Parts: sequence; C-alpha cells; structure tokens
Amino acid sequence: MKDEISKYAESLGVEDIGFAAVENYKSPNSIDIHELFPKVKTIIVLVFQQVDNCESENEQFASIGIKLLSEFSHSTTYKLSTFIKKEFNGHVMIVPSAAPINFNKDTFLPTGYVSLRHAAYAAGLGVFGRHNIIIHPKMGSKVMFTAILTELKIEADKPLTDDICNNCGICVKNCPVNALDEENQTDVMKCLSNSQPYGFGGNKQFWIKFSKSTPDNQEKMLSGDYYSKIYQAQALGSQYVCFNCTKNCPK
Repeated sequence: MKDEISKYAESLGVEDIGFAAVENYKSPNSIDIHELFPKVKTIIVLVFQQVDNCESENEQFASIGIKLLSEFSHSTTYKLSTFIKKEFNGHVMIVPSAAPINFNKDTFLPTGYVSLRHAAYAAGLGVFGRHNIIIHPKMGSKVMFTAILTELKIEADKPLTDDICNNCGICVKNCPVNALDEENQTDVMKCLSNSQPYGFGGNKQFWIKFSKSTPDNQEKMLSGDYYSKIYQAQALGSQYVCFNCTKNCPK
C-alpha cells in the first residue's frame, strides 16, 4: 500500500512523500489532531519544491509564486486522496498548504489546525533549521507541504537525525524585524507584521482608519497603492511579501 501510494504520488508530480505515525506527530501550539479526525492513524505528507519567485524584489511577483504552487499542490493532494479512498477504501482528510487558521484562545496567536512543519519532521522529510522551518535534505528550505490524514495504518518513516542546518545565522541576521533572535522560537507577531503587511492585521487597520476618514480621504485611500496591495492579497490568496528566511538559506 505504501509503495503504491508513493508511486502514484510521484506520477502526479509530488517531489517527495513521507508517512508519519500519528503518535510521532508533536505540535506544541496546534489543537489535538484527534479533534479533527478521531480515528486518524497515519499522516501522509507531500513535498513540493518552490519556484524562485520568492527571490524577486517585486513583492507581488514574489508572492504569486506561492499562490501558483498552492493551486498545484492542492489539486495534486486531492487526486492522491481520492486514489487512496478508491484503492484502499480508506477515509481521508486533506490538510492544505495554508489556512484555515486557528487562533489560540489564551495568546490569540495564529496556528495551523495541523502543523505541516511538525508533520513533515515526523514523516522523516527534513529537520528544523535555525529559522524554525523544515530543511529538506535535497531541496533545502524552499519547499511547501500538504498532508492527508487517514485511519489506514501505513508503515511509518522515521524522523531524520541528520544535522542539515549548519547554524550559520544568516537567517537571523537577515530578518528585518529580529523575529528569530531567540533560538528555537519565532516571534510570530513580529514576523507577520513584516511578512504579511497586507494580511489580516493590515486589512483591519486600513478599514479602521477608513471608517474615521472624510469622504474625500476615503476616495484617496481606495485609490491608493496600499489598498491595491490589500485587495490583491485577498483576491490572489497569498499575503506573503517577505521570504528572507528561505531565500537566503545556503541550504
């Protein structure tokens, strides 16, 4: 079963695939995965290599690379999940590359319902780097993950023990808001303020300011560059404009 799933995934254009036993998946900030799927036994993680749009200095052009890869990864994950359902009569649930997001009731920090980083680690697809992102042994930091949850028990892969990250500190030095200063910890709010200025926070502040403005200023705001970028971020589905921690990683 594992071989057939892996071969079909490869035929769809998946770059790599890993299988994690649910008991090996540990995510400190996400909700209990059994709240989403009580009978889940295996997490199948798919790896997709990012194109190099993220290296562009143009924010919108850099961001669209994530959008296009997300579309491909989601359609591919759906095809693989239906294959598993038909061939092995397994219940399947899909974890997309991004969203929906859960907000911690105590800290109000955003987290994925399933942490794809921690799932990828559990599935033996890489190790955490100094930037707290998974580094794949062949493709480095510029990768995207999706996952399939199933109650089928499939032979699990072991987490990697290789020391892939060389702790060069380039990611730390190149973070514009010092979000990586504390080792093994990302200051999420600092990161989001810079990496997603046109996301939820920026959108909220824009409309608060808009509601307090005069009709003339409102017209100027709606015709301005900032609102244009907010609109595109919402319409295109990718809000990231900063990729320093991945594009500067020598791995």
